[in-house]
Amino acid sequence: MIDFQYNINVYPNGKSTGEAAGKAIEACIVDLQKSKEDIRIVFAAAPSQDSTLAYLSQSSVIDWSRVTAFHMDEYLGLANGAPQLFSSYLERNIFSNIELKAKHIIDATADIDSEVKRYTQLLNEGPIDVVCLGIGENGHIAFNDPPVADFDDEQVVKMVELDKECRIQQVNDGCFPSFDDVPKKALTLTIPTLLKGENLFCVVLGSLKSSAVKDALTGPISTDCPASILTTHANCKFYFDKAAFEQLPAKELSNLTA
Repeated sequence: MIDFQYNINVYPNGKSTGEAAGKAIEACIVDLQKSKEDIRIVFAAAPSQDSTLAYLSQSSVIDWSRVTAFHMDEYLGLANGAPQLFSSYLERNIFSNIELKAKHIIDATADIDSEVKRYTQLLNEGPIDVVCLGIGENGHIAFNDPPVADFDDEQVVKMVELDKECRIQQVNDGCFPSFDDVPKKALTLTIPTLLKGENLFCVVLGSLKSSAVKDALTGPISTDCPASILTTHANCKFYFDKAAFEQLPAKELSNLTA
């Protein structure tokens, strides 16, 4: 059984799920702007975020000039400006449509140690107010796959090697034509860094992620399913489409579906 203290929202399809999450994120940002001059947001980059970002990029009530943007991970080994880069995705799907106070992009072509240090310093300059994230097919959050996930990680940003299931997902998502095209390494914000965010909004779509969703919500809190740690965060709101939630009991689905 799911503990209903979790803020779980289930919708019929990806579009309605993303829009609901977008509205909730929008309301959170507007509320934060009542008391803060600088709102610091970490964005995920994946097809599951398309509708959420589309909604946010068209918002007429968010003052984006008070928002500093980060992203949570980036492939290593791709050419600068490659369309598969998460920075390129975010530029296409939101950043080019809004006027941010600042955006801090992970430079995948820089010296790795220097870039880890630079991005760590930027993240440590202030609190993270909002984190927009998802859950991977292997239960990862950002690129914290089960083999490298660490709930007590002392690093803020680190280099990781992507596991096989993670790389397969990138093909399933249509981001790369084949497994061999998917980079083997990436930079990622660590799990403690993500959990330091004050408000987390987790959007998960599709049946391929339903097993990870079930494990995250009903299984033990373990790095075998890194997303399970999200259930310990007081302000994490989950947004699923029916397909992602399909392995949970039908009676719970009927209680939650909007």
